[in-house]
Amino acid sequence: MTRDQILAGNEAVHRSINEAIERGQWPGEEPGTPFRCECARRGCTAMLALTRAQYESVRADPRHFVVLPGHQQPDIEDVVEVASGYVVVEKRGESGRVAEATDPRS
Repeated sequence: MTRDQILAGNEAVHRSINEAIERGQWPGEEPGTPFRCECARRGCTAMLALTRAQYESVRADPRHFVVLPGHQQPDIEDVVEVASGYVVVEKRGESGRVAEATDPRS
């Protein structure tokens, strides 16, 4: 398994947790529902406050992930949005293909 595949796999796990949160399997209501940072850092447990609408906006693209500022990985992703308390990144290359293949909404 390549480094890019491992990093993208870590992010996919975090995204699946957020999918469960979004479905209501985690306490919290708008505004500021707690979502997990979807970064590639193994063991990251940072929480981000987003509304469900903000999270849905991120999830509209299977290559997009929401991460804590400073948790982006410039070698495998590009920052596409900077917001208060979080950054949206887009996977590219192999990481992007893994992100699409592991998207639970596809």
